[in-house]
Amino acid sequence: MSLMDPIADALVQIKNAEDASKKECAIQHGSNFLGEVLNTMKENEYIESYEKKVEGSIITYSVKLGGKINECKAIKPRYAVKKDAYEKYEKRYLPARDIGLLIVSTSQGVMSHTQAKSKGLGGRLVAFVY
Repeated sequence: MSLMDPIADALVQIKNAEDASKKECAIQHGSNFLGEVLNTMKENEYIESYEKKVEGSIITYSVKLGGKINECKAIKPRYAVKKDAYEKYEKRYLPARDIGLLIVSTSQGVMSHTQAKSKGLGGRLVAFVY
């Protein structure tokens, strides 16, 4: 079986582990981009921590969960967003104003939509978490 979208698969694994009230989740098929997404989630306190393990060319992540995620999914297709057009996607993907975050891939790296707004950056939507 091949992976079509490793980010979506990882977020589904995290969500399923949260729903089962587990404290830890193991993600088998990782990438550096997934590490940046996990780092953004950690900075915004949706996960407690994560640990990256590299064995040859295989990257795995061990994620410690904090029980704060109600929903997390990848956004497909990865819409391009201009620096002043985040509100449209906030209304579409987040439950209410100031609840949750959109994870955006910008020219300066992966960050939350609030950071991208404050820096005046556009980018591509990757995922949402609340």
